[in-house]
Amino acid sequence: MHPTKRDSLIPGSRIHNFKDFMHFPPQILSGSDQSHRRAPFIHPLLANADSLQKVVLKRDVLLNFPYHSFNSLVDLLREAAIDPTVKQIKITAYRLAHYSQIIHALVSAANNGKEVIVIIELRARFDEEVNLHWKTMIEEEGVKVYIGIPGMKIHTKACVITKLINNEPVLYGFISTGNLNEDTAKYYCDFCLLTADKRIMTYINRLFKWLEGNKGILKQPNSNYDLMVSPCCMRKQFIRLIDREIRHIKNKKPAAILLKMNSLTDNILIKKLYQAAAAGVEIRIIVRGICCAASHRKHWKKDINIISIVDEYLEHARVFIFHNNGKEETYLSSADWMIRNLDHRVETTVRIKDEMIKREMKDYLELQFRDNVKARMLDNSQQNTFCRHGGNKIRSQVIWYQTLKNKIYTS
Repeated sequence: MHPTKRDSLIPGSRIHNFKDFMHFPPQILSGSDQSHRRAPFIHPLLANADSLQKVVLKRDVLLNFPYHSFNSLVDLLREAAIDPTVKQIKITAYRLAHYSQIIHALVSAANNGKEVIVIIELRARFDEEVNLHWKTMIEEEGVKVYIGIPGMKIHTKACVITKLINNEPVLYGFISTGNLNEDTAKYYCDFCLLTADKRIMTYINRLFKWLEGNKGILKQPNSNYDLMVSPCCMRKQFIRLIDREIRHIKNKKPAAILLKMNSLTDNILIKKLYQAAAAGVEIRIIVRGICCAASHRKHWKKDINIISIVDEYLEHARVFIFHNNGKEETYLSSADWMIRNLDHRVETTVRIKDEMIKREMKDYLELQFRDNVKARMLDNSQQNTFCRHGGNKIRSQVIWYQTLKNKIYTS
């Protein structure tokens, strides 16, 4: 064996996984006691419910972490674990907590005779060891474990539960923008849709069967926008949604696109957004991380308004809203607009149907665009200057916490 050549070594930084800082005592990082951190609270629709699954079977519920408590998700699985009419639980696991209540609820379900299937991603960067530990443990407890597809990460966050009602199978569960991880749910801003929508759950169930090894079953018609899946055809469907806004503006109808994601790097979708801007479509984007899109070109009829918010909590949700001539379509997604997400990962994007939830999500994004404390403008100059439009100080994360806590829901 030849000794390692000096020019084959690539120097790295001293710290590679900055997520480790999350486990430091708060006073070490800030120099003060952080016990004033806003405590999460139970979603009002679930707070006094004697059965969470009864609520979900009746209506969609949107959890917004870390404002809403992650315990509701754990409790939903615990309830399924002890319900004699629940026969099967299928769930994906990308990043699991070091002490995972999610996993313990699934083991409890398996011990109670349910068929439990977990699709676990062993290549989640920096979490490989934890995920491998949980894989070994739950297999010993009788849980069926699949490790996905060679060469493709399973990044979608979804769960489907099969329950018998009058001897007929009924599906319910959830689909999330964030990991099923109690630790990161304290710091990451994510959405999780609890739903029993028949079309959405049926397709998620079909997706699970494909992940379990049933080849050829993942065939999604282009007309199905209730649940979009990558690498199947998600990018093509986003292109169709943008093209529809371009057609509206060319027909002298209102057209707008409002996007929120972690990173925007996919060249094909960026060029399509440029076409929309050139046609005059109003485009606003919130990108926390990498953004490869320009905000201005001389030949565009409208510039693209792009901001980034970095605050106490990490903005991790992906939300896409298309005006559709006044019939807005709103989507939650596990996928950023990146090549890796759209071509090399299994991702899901779900269409929101509940009008109250759609309004809530639109209010959330509009509030972030009014942020004049933590928002920065991303433009061609790449100066990332703070958005200091006048008036009262608006720190969106603080205001949104109070908005959700004071919100009154009608059952």
